[in-house]
Amino acid sequence: MRAALWLLALFGIAVAVALFAGNNQGTVTVFWPPWRVDLSLNLVLIALVGAFVLLHVALGALAALFDLPRQALRWRTQQKERSMHAAMLDAVSHLVSGRFIRARKSAESALLQEKSLASSGHAPSNGAQLRTLAHLLAAESAQALQDKPGREDHLKLALDEGSARDAQETREGALVRAARWSLDDRDPEAAIGWLRELPQGAARRTLALRTRLKAARLARRTDEALETARLLAKHRAFSGTAAESIVRGLATDMLNGVHDDQQLQRTWLALEANERAMPELAVHAAQRLIALGGNAQVSREWLLPVWDQQQQLGDILKIKLVRALESGLDSIDGSWLARIESAQRANPRDSTLQYLAGMACMKRQLWGKAQQLMGQAAPALQDRALRRNAWRAVAQLAEQRGDMAAAAQAWKTAATD
Repeated sequence: MRAALWLLALFGIAVAVALFAGNNQGTVTVFWPPWRVDLSLNLVLIALVGAFVLLHVALGALAALFDLPRQALRWRTQQKERSMHAAMLDAVSHLVSGRFIRARKSAESALLQEKSLASSGHAPSNGAQLRTLAHLLAAESAQALQDKPGREDHLKLALDEGSARDAQETREGALVRAARWSLDDRDPEAAIGWLRELPQGAARRTLALRTRLKAARLARRTDEALETARLLAKHRAFSGTAAESIVRGLATDMLNGVHDDQQLQRTWLALEANERAMPELAVHAAQRLIALGGNAQVSREWLLPVWDQQQQLGDILKIKLVRALESGLDSIDGSWLARIESAQRANPRDSTLQYLAGMACMKRQLWGKAQQLMGQAAPALQDRALRRNAWRAVAQLAEQRGDMAAAAQAWKTAATD
């Protein structure tokens, strides 16, 4: 449609020019004493248009001629820039393919070309960012080659170049890489120091938090590692099961690091509610409290949420729960005794609960009931330690009622189990 309209317009112009030129009787007279020249108006108009076109072409040719040096300089600059970027791409390619010496040489070549461009007054607009990346690539290659002095030199230059406004994010990446290199050198304190130089927003990114977690665990800063693991769990950097396992392990390390029962209770209360609800962690905390000579009643309060869900516990964890409760049976109260008896009656075939109920009855001097429960539990227990304790309890109960033959048999079974 557009072509048809242009064609019609051209026809219209041609008709207008033909009408004007065909009926134009005007003349132009030029007086140049002693001559007089009469020219057709059409010829004069054609001559003027031709002169204008000729002048325009001549001026364009002169401008192109005088612009040749600038065009040549621009072409050379473009070639240098292309060569510089090609060197950067080569450095990245060599680095990921494991050719670290070539990667380092390519990065240094890119730096030389950028310096040459800057000295000629044609520095690239992203020069600071490019220099930072080149130094970072060279430092990464030096790290792979175990050239620590070379790595430190390029890292320092990368951080200096990264202070520019357009290279801030690249500088943050350099700090994270420096922290990872410190971890490779088994220097967690240096890694933590690098991470502390990150801005607040960058320090909460998943990559930085993962690095901080590794550094804190390597430096045995359990409290800092636990806080970092909580942030990573909130960011969903791990799966739910993995996050729970990491947090549980770090919390267990914190509990193992205390030296008295008061400090243990403060550490336990400092944990989050969902962490205190973890059965494995609660059982371990209760055992640790009893081992440090703490209040058994407090340990049972920590174990109460676990006891309420003991039917869902696995065999190994249930045995740990029974051991934790057994260690504080000397001060067991009536409410806990009722809980244990109720659980045992609800699961009469559970030998582990029979064992716990029998031990509780022994502590409360309920000899007959204890004898009945222990006699049923001892042969059925799967855990060797509990089974040995059960036979010892059977022997003590036999001695208490004067049946020395039964006591000797029970002691023998306990010794040979």
